[in-house]
Amino acid sequence: MNLLLLEDADFVAADRARLEGRRLKHLHEVHRAEAGDSLRVGHLGGLMGQGRLLHLAADCAELEVSFDQPPPTKLPITLLLALPRPKMLRRVLQTVAAMGVPRLVLLSSYRVEKSFWQTPFLEPAAIREQLILGLEQARDTVLPEVIIEKRFKPFVEDRLPQLAANTLGLVGHPGDHPPCPRAVERPITLAIGPEGGWIPYEVEKLHEAGLTPVQLGERILRVETAVTALLARLF
Repeated sequence: MNLLLLEDADFVAADRARLEGRRLKHLHEVHRAEAGDSLRVGHLGGLMGQGRLLHLAADCAELEVSFDQPPPTKLPITLLLALPRPKMLRRVLQTVAAMGVPRLVLLSSYRVEKSFWQTPFLEPAAIREQLILGLEQARDTVLPEVIIEKRFKPFVEDRLPQLAANTLGLVGHPGDHPPCPRAVERPITLAIGPEGGWIPYEVEKLHEAGLTPVQLGERILRVETAVTALLARLF
């Protein structure tokens, strides 16, 4: 945890916050904090700043806080991601938040197992938990927007063209395609497929919506690796 992220419910006054639970445990076991220590803090959805630990006990901690720094700028991208397997989903959500993706669309695909949509990790509270872990890692305060689309064709035909308008539309897909561009200086809509990749029909429909297939080379990457590699290459 590189940023102690505070929510509205944590504040007992405009400049005071009280912590319990996971973050308190982190202060004890990882930071090994003591009263008087200074910590980096952020207000969820707002600014970042400094906190001074006034009191630390087994059941709660109290901090004096001030905020004067904006969070880092988000990447100009909308990421479309075929729903990964549940255990990978948690890691991907953290990565997306840490790397500054402002909007994530979790999308159905032929190779996405139907059982994946039943996972409790798709519950709003579970998604939020993983996103917050990513924000804490990267020192950010603004949650990405997560949109769930369980039907591929209606989304790609009816909503994606408008979503991708005035952006560089790309489909990450292994094969005989142009290399993924580097250091792009314009908004991007990027679609990344499931393990095994998009099927040809899906690549065609994405292309019709304005997204051009690109590749990263001969190696086939796991979804979580492809997300990181593509974002790093594009920006």
